[in-house]
Amino acid sequence: MRSYEDPCGIARALDLIGERWALLIVRELVLGPKRFTDLKAGLVGASPNVLSQRLRELESGGVIRRQKVGAPTYELTDWGRELHPLLLQLGRWGARSSLRPKGPMSVDALLVALEATFVVERAAGLSATYELRLGEERFSAEVDAGALAIIRGAPRKPDAVITTDAATLRALVFGDLALDGAPVELQGDKRVARAFFRLFSRPPMD
Repeated sequence: MRSYEDPCGIARALDLIGERWALLIVRELVLGPKRFTDLKAGLVGASPNVLSQRLRELESGGVIRRQKVGAPTYELTDWGRELHPLLLQLGRWGARSSLRPKGPMSVDALLVALEATFVVERAAGLSATYELRLGEERFSAEVDAGALAIIRGAPRKPDAVITTDAATLRALVFGDLALDGAPVELQGDKRVARAFFRLFSRPPMD
């Protein structure tokens, strides 16, 4: 692992997560564990060799750990999970950039973006658990006490279930697609389900 050889905490952090793809690996794991193949699918453009190297570096640095029971999976350590709020703030900052790549957004990147753009005031009086079904992926999104928490895996008793694909969800929340007529299935409490799409702000466009 390369080092800046600088004792500053910022430099030491960049020693661990400053290499290309490293912080995006953290992004892909912040909602829960993943297998190598799932990480590769979410990080389009990262070669298997580079991804393997970054995983080894992050594991050696104590940011992630590998579970070897069954199919090997990677997850953040307790210390690695402390990067979650920093990722959200970095996402808010980066969303104001004039650079707007046209590439796809991974499912995890989209859900982290939802956390970053959640508007507390719009959730006033709302306490609900959502199941998000995005293709084969399942997530639990809990809104309570003016906060949003998303984790990988279906909740036991959701108040509402939203079934769609990541591109459609992105267009509904951050684009100009209207909910009525969109390829979305809402189950459970429809009022609560519809409220979900109004909980987020659009990143500034200038």
